[in-house]
Amino acid sequence: MLLQLTVGALVSAINIGIHALVTVVAVAIARRAGIRETVRPRLHLMGVMVATAAVLELAHGLEVLVWALTYDFVRAATVPDSELLYFAFVNYTTLGYGDITPQQAWRLIGPLTAMNGVLLFGWSAAVLFEVLRKTLDHLADIKAPGFTWS
Repeated sequence: MLLQLTVGALVSAINIGIHALVTVVAVAIARRAGIRETVRPRLHLMGVMVATAAVLELAHGLEVLVWALTYDFVRAATVPDSELLYFAFVNYTTLGYGDITPQQAWRLIGPLTAMNGVLLFGWSAAVLFEVLRKTLDHLADIKAPGFTWS
C-alpha cells in the first residue's frame, strides 16, 4: 500500500507541475491577447476563451499520458499498452466504467488518478473563470466598441 501511495503522490506531483507550467503559459497568452485593442470584442473574448480551454485540454491529455505510462511501468493492469491510455482516461475523468480493473497489488492507483484528475479539472475551471473575468474587465476598461456587460 505504501508503494502505491508513493507512486500516486509522485505522479500527482509531476502532473501538478505540468498543470502549473501550462497555467502560467495560458495566463501569459491570455494576458497578451487580452490587452490588445479590438473592434470585435465578442469575437475577441471567444478567441481568448477557446485558446485558453484548448491549452488546458492539451495539458489534461498530457497528464493522462503520464498516468498511462506509470500504469505501464508498474504493470498496474494486464491489458495491451493501447488499453492503458483508455484505462488512465477512465480513471482520471472519474468515469469509472469498470471494464478494466487494476491488478490486486495496484488497486489504489485508480482512486489516486481520479483524485488528481478532479483537482486538476477544478484548477482548470478556476483558470478559465479568471481569464474570462480579466478579459471582460479589460474590454470594459478600454470601452471596446459594441461591448456591454449585458
